[in-house]
Amino acid sequence: MTAKTTVKSTARLMEVFSAIQGEGFHVGTRQLFIRFALCDLRCHFCDSVHTWNAPVNCRIERSPGLRDFEFHSNPVPLPTLMAWVERQNLPFLHDSISLTGGEPLLHAAFLKEFLPPVRSLTQLPIYLESGGHRPEQLAMILPYLDSVGMDLKLPSVSGETYWLEHTNFLQLCFDAQVEVFVKIIISENTDPAELQRSAELVAGVSPDIPIFLQPVTPLGGVLAPTPQQVLLWQAMIKPLVPQVRVVPQTHKMLNQL
Repeated sequence: MTAKTTVKSTARLMEVFSAIQGEGFHVGTRQLFIRFALCDLRCHFCDSVHTWNAPVNCRIERSPGLRDFEFHSNPVPLPTLMAWVERQNLPFLHDSISLTGGEPLLHAAFLKEFLPPVRSLTQLPIYLESGGHRPEQLAMILPYLDSVGMDLKLPSVSGETYWLEHTNFLQLCFDAQVEVFVKIIISENTDPAELQRSAELVAGVSPDIPIFLQPVTPLGGVLAPTPQQVLLWQAMIKPLVPQVRVVPQTHKMLNQL
């Protein structure tokens, strides 16, 4: 069954919690995470398979960082989510709000209503983590975003192919002058030709957009690349995109969400 954009006044959530960002450009910063349910991708390496479908209940942290979760039924009305965010938003704690998933852009209509008041309430930057394959939905909420992390899916690793959609998505971010970076999951099965094509795609929009190579956390038979592979691939794409950083999932090293 194809996932659809949900009704705009409610959202199907997985959880709301406070944690340290473990991936990409904002690694190490404290974020208030709003994890949306539903995803229309089926990446082989996915460590959030539980988000592919919407649960009956979502879990909400009572106190930021304490993991004292309480459970509430889905879908969640906009005013209720606003109240949860306000409760989490302690002074000087969070650097930004992370919209993650699942695929948050399946809730683009909801986000278009939610983001203006939540920005006003918290005064926090809004960061979107997305599979980068829904440029039309991105355009609906781009004016309310401060930062975007786009996952570029390599067919040899993810099993998904979205070259054109990734190009359009990235171009929209660049044209809107929001902070944007590209994250590419790499495994021992990564096809170097796909990495080369990815670098050409990014450089075609702007060579100043950073690329983060993220060695996959071994899961379900998908194995991480060797150190030699990582060094070779980084060197291969740096002539096209100078900012190529290798960052694993550091939140898993910290044993946190």
